Amino acid sequence: MSIYLDNAATSFPKPEAVYTAVEHALRDVGVSPGRGSHRRGLAAARLVLEAREALADLFAIPDSSRIVFTQNATEALNLAVLGLLKPGDRVVTTTMEHNSLARPLHLAARRGVEVVFVPADRTGMVDSAEIAAALAVPTRLVALSHCSNVTGTIQPVAEIGALARKRGALMLVDAAQSVGCIPIDVGAMSIDLLAAPGHKGLYGPPGTGFLYIADGIDLDPLMVGGTGTASTGEDQPADLPERFESGTINTPAIAGLLAGVLFVASTGVAAIARHEERLVNRLCAGLQEMPSVRLCGPEPLKPRGSVVSFTVDGMDPGHVGFLLDQEHDIAVRTGLHCAPAAHRTIGTFPAGTVRASPGYFTTDAEIDTFITALRSITRGRICNV
Repeated sequence: MSIYLDNAATSFPKPEAVYTAVEHALRDVGVSPGRGSHRRGLAAARLVLEAREALADLFAIPDSSRIVFTQNATEALNLAVLGLLKPGDRVVTTTMEHNSLARPLHLAARRGVEVVFVPADRTGMVDSAEIAAALAVPTRLVALSHCSNVTGTIQPVAEIGALARKRGALMLVDAAQSVGCIPIDVGAMSIDLLAAPGHKGLYGPPGTGFLYIADGIDLDPLMVGGTGTASTGEDQPADLPERFESGTINTPAIAGLLAGVLFVASTGVAAIARHEERLVNRLCAGLQEMPSVRLCGPEPLKPRGSVVSFTVDGMDPGHVGFLLDQEHDIAVRTGLHCAPAAHRTIGTFPAGTVRASPGYFTTDAEIDTFITALRSITRGRICNV
């Protein structure tokens, strides 16, 4: 039986309603939204609006027009960073960021933006007091991930957001590993810009994502072109969401995202979190029983997202992943997980880690099978030494 433990990369399987929604949008709607007044065009536009409103409800966003659809969280983060920051601006971030945020910040630095990195500890946690100290200097933006894709460490976003607001800085949150499984309220958490993919905890198809832009924030578009509105002007429309959605958007994928968001809303983020927390605790307990396995990130039973990274003494993470795949039909992620700075922070660079990430559809039996398989691999290593 194939076991999938790479949900931090892309959730699989999807709820059945997601597959059905994509097919319906392709077969029965089949046209572009906002490009015609005929009934199919209106049906497509209605579908996209429903997706926007479902996301707004899930994250307590008061105005759904402030949600811009992107092809992934990477595009959303690029739009937020490069659309906001200007030469001379200052941004505070951390050493735990994924390249999807770190690289746009690096590009902004090359363009004259000052980027300050606040170091995390060996578990991946950032001290809010160090963020506060960094904010003693006037700062335009605080940018950080809500939950690490390497360690599962959950940062105190609400506390950091309050500090940023007090200092007059905006806050950008990379919610790639938290949407759908950790509650997010943009107002209560002082989040000004929220970037997220659709294909992870929201159970949408690949090629979906969004950026929430709080009222009063003006970003430069990454791309301009046809929007279906204000067609007589040469300049890009100023109104959201059209300002940032040039060209034909992926309506079938957004239909699938809508179905995924509705699944999360009906199941309940808290219920999903409880299920994944139980799986993570079961996984960590099993790993702790193996003398050669070294867990990374928060201590077992401490809060973490559904991400468990570990190393095996004397074995390359890539080889462990290969054996799990080839001999046991278990899919995990190995290496640096597109977050080299995070691995430097926790001491696992350059080899990286083995990462197992359960999802809502993962079972206790699958976790137990994984533990049994890894135990056989580590015992084989000992026998071969």
